[in-house]
Amino acid sequence: MRSITLIILLLAGSLNLIAQTENAHGHPHRHIEFPDVPDYLTVVCDLHQHTVFSDGNVWPTIRVEEALRDGIDAISLTEHLEYQPHGKDIPHPDRNRSFEIVKKFANANDILIIHGAEITRRMPPGHCNAIFIEDANKLLVDDSLEVFRAAKAQNAFVFWNHPNWTSQRPDGISRLTPFHKKLISDNLLHGIEVVNEHTYSAEALQIALENDLTIMGTSDIHGLIDWDYQVQDGTGHRPVTLVFATDRSESAVKEALLARRTAVWFNNTLIGKEENLLPLLHSCLKLQEATYQTDKTVADVTIENRSDADLILENLSPYTLHRHANLVTLKAHEKTTLEVKTVDLKDTFNLKFRVLNAIIAPNEHPVVTFPVEME
Repeated sequence: MRSITLIILLLAGSLNLIAQTENAHGHPHRHIEFPDVPDYLTVVCDLHQHTVFSDGNVWPTIRVEEALRDGIDAISLTEHLEYQPHGKDIPHPDRNRSFEIVKKFANANDILIIHGAEITRRMPPGHCNAIFIEDANKLLVDDSLEVFRAAKAQNAFVFWNHPNWTSQRPDGISRLTPFHKKLISDNLLHGIEVVNEHTYSAEALQIALENDLTIMGTSDIHGLIDWDYQVQDGTGHRPVTLVFATDRSESAVKEALLARRTAVWFNNTLIGKEENLLPLLHSCLKLQEATYQTDKTVADVTIENRSDADLILENLSPYTLHRHANLVTLKAHEKTTLEVKTVDLKDTFNLKFRVLNAIIAPNEHPVVTFPVEME
């Protein structure tokens, strides 16, 4: 009896420890967490996913279950319009079917489900997602230009998928074609994936910057998120688009996407326009306290990282660090104390860092400055 009681107590203790770990931030650790920015909420979105209703391998409700596990606020099941490899097994002439199956379940679980579809053509234009649509069936149009006009008639937000896809670009280099240039000039193309699944395209980022396109990052998941991104063992995360919206609603997400207020979270790297990344980084990194060590001119400066990113900083300040080299990693959801050698006692000084795992243009990283006031 004592042995059974001991086992029960140990099991209860283990379950309590797991619960404490999961609830440290109010939900399981695998939830993707980034703070809000001034004037906007940070809405976590994965807007390119598939199910058995095109070439995916799961039922639509699984995508909602995964979103709940990962703390995703908004998803879109963008089934291929033209490519239906499971048609003999799951015949469905209605291309809205996966959305219809999942929308009540998503709404009941406070997940925004955005109606979408993937326009699937050879290059050009390649593959593009149309989201915020009303009826996917009306996008079954033969002419490649007319299908984009049909999407515009539904007030869709349209983005170019995996422009670096080696099946259509053997060299992996994203390039604008005359067709894409016409789509942009006619306001038929609004965004571009700089990240798709496991790849990042610097060329796509440059295209976005030069043509004022919304920067997107998606999982393009076909199987299971846990299998493709090793989320369950804590070594990975799915790529997502962080959308900076006025509220957590479908209309606000759409407004933010059209206004280009996004950043991408991919492989412990943040990617976006400087105007969007800097507010996010300043919200992620908060200076907690700054005091001089007793009888020394070495300042202890504590910075809290409130994000999921282990942010890698290069010291650009005129001061060297006592316990760190020129590079400092601020661990996700932890406080780090830097020992700053100011030489003289100062009331105020600035710490300046380049964030090496944040990208604002190909081979360019943002710089953040912390005004330090000594206590």
